[in-house]
Amino acid sequence: MLILALETSTTSAKAMLYSTEEGIVDVITKEYPSEANNTLMQDPEGVLQELAQVSKQICAGRDIEVISLSGIWHSLLLCDKGMKAKTKIISWANTSGADVVSRFLKDEENVNRFYRTTGCPVAPNYPYFKLLHLKEQGYKLEDYYIMGQGSYITYRLTGKRVVTDCMASGSGLLNIHNKQYDKAILKELGIEEDQLCKLVTYKDAVPLSVEGAKLLGLKPGIPVIPASADGALNRVGAGALDEGAMTFSVGTSAAIRLSTSKPLIPDKPSTWSYLSPTQWLSGAATSGACNCTDWFNDDFYGMSYDEIEKCSQEELNTPVFLPFLFGERSPGWQGNKRGAFIGIEPYHTKQHFYQAIQEGILFNVYQNYNVLCDMVGQPKKIILSGGIVNSKFWTQMCVDIFGAAMEIPVINQSSLMGAVILGLDYLKIIPSPKDYPCEKGKIIVPDPNMRPIYEKKYEKYLYCYNMIS
Repeated sequence: MLILALETSTTSAKAMLYSTEEGIVDVITKEYPSEANNTLMQDPEGVLQELAQVSKQICAGRDIEVISLSGIWHSLLLCDKGMKAKTKIISWANTSGADVVSRFLKDEENVNRFYRTTGCPVAPNYPYFKLLHLKEQGYKLEDYYIMGQGSYITYRLTGKRVVTDCMASGSGLLNIHNKQYDKAILKELGIEEDQLCKLVTYKDAVPLSVEGAKLLGLKPGIPVIPASADGALNRVGAGALDEGAMTFSVGTSAAIRLSTSKPLIPDKPSTWSYLSPTQWLSGAATSGACNCTDWFNDDFYGMSYDEIEKCSQEELNTPVFLPFLFGERSPGWQGNKRGAFIGIEPYHTKQHFYQAIQEGILFNVYQNYNVLCDMVGQPKKIILSGGIVNSKFWTQMCVDIFGAAMEIPVINQSSLMGAVILGLDYLKIIPSPKDYPCEKGKIIVPDPNMRPIYEKKYEKYLYCYNMIS
């Protein structure tokens, strides 16, 4: 039997074909064209068509038993009552609602109420604040159906307006404790629950529609598992569902995540609490990661990443880089905060700046790691994934900064693999996602000689971070 996993990520459409007898058959990734995506906004039709292309290419007329979807957290799209998109997909990286958030933050009681109800800190990345911003821009929210990227793709393939509780938990509209839309929050927005997608779990598959079948080049009626968030599926695919197992992904953005048996919400808003397909998650996310290295390389360096890797040197005296090109998420949640190089010297070259970016990205995540460890203790293991593992130098830098061994999954596309595992569970081939036998990856250990060097650099980073707020 064949399982098709489809993902609409921040930057690309992805597909994985998996055989229950042979394992992974093929993986295809196709970057969105610039007219369909600029990180902040995505064209819904453009994203859908790219996904359709990778599906047709990978399936090539073969029979598929189940389709499992993956998409991005924290996106927003308004559709009219005929389900025609009336806005672009507003992505997690879009902080246009920062002014709304700034005013909201002045009411401490309201901030704490929102955080403790939803598990989401007050930040412009969340759809709740995007909706408040659109309302101020003159949108009559009561006239629209409200969804995100993943639920829109699910609708276009099935004709059903559904959203997984996993995906909805990153919206700021869901009560993280009872896993239902929060009536008080909907009232504040002036919207009704029937404007939102019906809440389901990953076990509630819906059939591929005739229109969806034409798009994907498949037969109608195939069960479609509605989209879960790629960040949550990353944990499933990496085999990190046990408590104490931390996943650390560095792609367009970066995040660290831990499974928990209940929502963990600290007194001071810093980390978040969402739902994975199987349990709660506590974690932290940064907006700046590979999007920062891509920015610098595209606009200033102009070399292949293999060539840059050859120029990398461990002990460069780099300036400090604050990786907030797209605002700050964890730990400070300052959407208006922006990036900076600090401590520039006349001898600094492009390579110094590039490695400073790599360090700054990791220092920001390390900040969050320390907050999370203060809450729940040191993780039993850390699984590292994403674009970072394509760079041996950056991977080693990461391990040295954290001072902890990390496992690199055998399969780098962990979120796609997570979608496949949900498909295996749906087909009852495995008892639960936790029972999938993930192959143990390579272990990277820290270099003790580099630890003191990065500790001094981290002190400088923290000083600059605290000075610029």
